[in-house]
Amino acid sequence: MTFTLDSTMRDLHGAAPKVTILVDRCAGCQECVVRCPTAALSMDTGNWVAKADQSLCVGCRQCVRTCPFSAIEVEGAMMVGPRAETSYRHPTNLLGDAGEIREGILTLEAAVAEASRCLECPDPTCVRGCPVHNDIPGFLHALREEDLDQAQQVLRRTSVLPDICSRVCDQAVQCEGSCSWSLAGGQPVAIGALERFIADNSEIPPAERVSEAAEGLEVAVVGSGPAGIGAAWELVQAGAKVTVYEKQDQPGGLLRWGIPDFTLPSEVAMRPWDQLMEAGVELRCGEEVHPDRLSELLEHNDAVVLAQGAGVPMRPPVPGTDLDGVMDATQFLTRSYAALERHQGMDELRVAAGSKVRPPKVLVLGGGNTAMDVARSARRLGASAMCVDWMDRRFAPVRPDELTEAEAEGVVVKFSTTLAALEGEQGRVAYAKLSHTRQESAKEKPEVIEGSIETEPVDLVVMAMGYRNDPEFSPVLPGTPIRKEVKPLPDRQWTASGLLANPAPDFARHMPVGKLALGRDGALSKAALPFGDRCWAAGDALVGPSTVVEAMAQGRRAGHAIIARHPQRPARTAEPQPPSSTRRVLIAYESRSGNTKAVAGRLQEALNPISAEVTCLPLNRVGAAELAEADLLVLGTWVEGFVVARVGPAKATKAWLAQLPRMAGVEVALFCTYGVDPKGTLAAMRKPLEAKGARVVAEAAFGRRDVEITLAELLGRLVRQPGTGGVKVARRS
Repeated sequence: MTFTLDSTMRDLHGAAPKVTILVDRCAGCQECVVRCPTAALSMDTGNWVAKADQSLCVGCRQCVRTCPFSAIEVEGAMMVGPRAETSYRHPTNLLGDAGEIREGILTLEAAVAEASRCLECPDPTCVRGCPVHNDIPGFLHALREEDLDQAQQVLRRTSVLPDICSRVCDQAVQCEGSCSWSLAGGQPVAIGALERFIADNSEIPPAERVSEAAEGLEVAVVGSGPAGIGAAWELVQAGAKVTVYEKQDQPGGLLRWGIPDFTLPSEVAMRPWDQLMEAGVELRCGEEVHPDRLSELLEHNDAVVLAQGAGVPMRPPVPGTDLDGVMDATQFLTRSYAALERHQGMDELRVAAGSKVRPPKVLVLGGGNTAMDVARSARRLGASAMCVDWMDRRFAPVRPDELTEAEAEGVVVKFSTTLAALEGEQGRVAYAKLSHTRQESAKEKPEVIEGSIETEPVDLVVMAMGYRNDPEFSPVLPGTPIRKEVKPLPDRQWTASGLLANPAPDFARHMPVGKLALGRDGALSKAALPFGDRCWAAGDALVGPSTVVEAMAQGRRAGHAIIARHPQRPARTAEPQPPSSTRRVLIAYESRSGNTKAVAGRLQEALNPISAEVTCLPLNRVGAAELAEADLLVLGTWVEGFVVARVGPAKATKAWLAQLPRMAGVEVALFCTYGVDPKGTLAAMRKPLEAKGARVVAEAAFGRRDVEITLAELLGRLVRQPGTGGVKVARRS
């Protein structure tokens, strides 16, 4: 697409933006040129500095964010039309009404107009901000061409829940917060509303088999929520036999009981399971899997994906939470869903609240999206509802549209307020003691103001403060929930994109969209790494309470890892094993003088003809994502130190080993190059690897005079005895 400034745009915004190139700073690197979406920048080859065509600039400021030398300044308005307004349904009688509130964009004309606001950035930051990396410019381009089926196909390459995610994603801190217009301080393209328009107005493709990559595999998936859906979808499409275990009597997990119909209609939430069962996935509802049953599942399946979610509700450490009439959000939402479905809302709620005359008063502890769902459900059951949250309104995690809708429906929301105690009468909750708090910034915890107690009469208290992982699963999922960490020096591709240059856009509620995206990507990579023998985890079970789209993405990544590794249960070990030519080898090296790099290169040349894929990378470019794709890791380092002092792996190698993710089941071959006696270098490398679950299958030390002999021995071990474990290639002096 060629973005041009027509007369209407000029009339709306006035003069085009002014671009200033600071020639004394410009290094001629062309970062700005390759990322400008309107071709407004080019190179003055005489002086080799950037130059700007002011008439083509639209003020997106992508050049400002991506220039590594701060050599570009842009002044003036952004040349983009107004963001499309989405439609809402406002019921006149809320009681018993569970119909969907948000209607989205209603016409194709409006959808095409909104999609035309997209700049089709060469390095689209919106894609990086999306947890599943949807090809957003791709599906918007198809929408502009009015080809909804093609747009749906583009979405389905990366997402199996576009109709669901478009309704429940917090796009402001994901794709839309990462849009060039948002990063520039403007209104982003309404990506979520357009995704929903496509999903709702084109044919939903089935979960049919697309390959035979997982033919013969039998996989058990524990949990039928978004992570379970993602894993099952990926596996069944590749030909695996998939059995899903769900402790509830119906599938869907969070999608079923955690999000009311007025936000996510049941027919939309259950659509993936209709498709998966039609594709042959076996669903066993009402069958809870405890950790002690994992060995049984592994005995009868080639792999297991733990996607059971995080279902243990958090409870405030205050008196009175054990009184009758106090329940968690899961219990309330499950009961309210059933009550609304049976049209017995008021009667059901009065029984739960112990009230037979007046409308019950429901107090909801929490101010997030789940709390709003609880309070809005209570209003539809005829109760009054109040939410309290100790955070300042400015820093609350709730989506603004959720908050606006809740307050419009009569929910009282009190921020900077926390529960001090609950008091009861005859064993049932009757009063809530509330305290006020103060909070100056999002980085600090709220402080309770002493002596600010007020008393509220209540009939029902619902805890919607969040959930945590079931500690029963800690022994089989050690180290979970994992942290979504951001490296101090992010990958060059991320920094060059400009996503990190505006740390907290206004549209994203001043949330650090770049760091959030980087953290999600790190967790996504770790979803591909098994926790033990043929066991993976995804979704809340892996990272703790997160979002629908993250869980789905991690489930798909775990499924992809199982397909790639093609594990086999012990009962099938007598069957023919895949040849070594199917193995993917990653050679990672730390080199200073070039000797270690040279050996790594020789290994790559020798392994290329006998392996499916051989990748050779310097150690600083190897992370969880690269490790997840390898069946065999060949790790090399040079020996650092002096004869009279302690010698061992290079410092960079030791630092890399210290931050290793889990490596259960990964085979590793070790080598070092040395000028002085390597002594315990290989042992020092082996210890942290084995501590993370890796199996060291070969070791070798390369001196200056025996490279050919040692290389031949190492290759012989790797080719003739793959996967035997504990093989050591003797070092020759």
